[in-house]
Amino acid sequence: MKKLEFTPGRTLVCGILNATPDSFSDGGRWASPGDAAARGMEICEQGADLLDIGGESSRPGSAPVSAEEEGHRVLPVIKALAPRLKIPISVDTCKPEIARLAVKAGADIINDITGFTDPEMIEAAASSGAGVIVMHMRGSPRTMQADPVYADVVEEVKSFLAERAAALEKAGVRNIILDPGIGFGKTLRHNLALIAGLSRIRALGFPVMLGVSRKKFIGTLTGGGPEDRLGGTIAACAAGAVNGADIIRVHDVLECRRAMLVADAIRTAGK
Repeated sequence: MKKLEFTPGRTLVCGILNATPDSFSDGGRWASPGDAAARGMEICEQGADLLDIGGESSRPGSAPVSAEEEGHRVLPVIKALAPRLKIPISVDTCKPEIARLAVKAGADIINDITGFTDPEMIEAAASSGAGVIVMHMRGSPRTMQADPVYADVVEEVKSFLAERAAALEKAGVRNIILDPGIGFGKTLRHNLALIAGLSRIRALGFPVMLGVSRKKFIGTLTGGGPEDRLGGTIAACAAGAVNGADIIRVHDVLECRRAMLVADAIRTAGK
């Protein structure tokens, strides 16, 4: 099983591969297993350190898909790519049966947007030996943007992630990565506060992944649709790296990899 290699002063890049017809940014572009596998190879060649494959859209308002359909979308892609890639593969799923099958197919990490709140998801990770990415989300994709309220968003997200990490460690899971869940049940103000306060989450002692790529909060600040948000994405990723992100999760791997080379050089100058 492949593991992420963390190097001090270097921000890792996780490339997004949506094997879905309806993702908010690039839904349908890589919906066939052949196209998705080709895109996965391209993402690796562009400098990704991790490939995250998902078969169910989590955009605001999206409806769930069946395990059968999700498996049909992601499992052939994982099987095709796992023997060919030197970098780890994560499967973006909240279904225990898909998590287990994906690891058997060659996935190394389980990325659960529901934060491993389902005991079966914890068991799937523990029994398979996979690493995990634990994300915070308020509500579900259908309801998460219905007036989310926090007294202290950073502290509440940190507390949730600490609790989930402890539950996973108790079950014997290792290689835990935390994700504050930008855009998942958060307003613009909440998202900005989380990026600015990442160091408080990083203080828990686990690597932190930041997923800001092409998200709505960027469009709120800059205007334009998802395809117009590369500049804002790079700015948010650079700010995240300065504030404690170990990994950025992005669609535009080549551009963001280059941006992190510069951001990391500035961040570590003189150390």
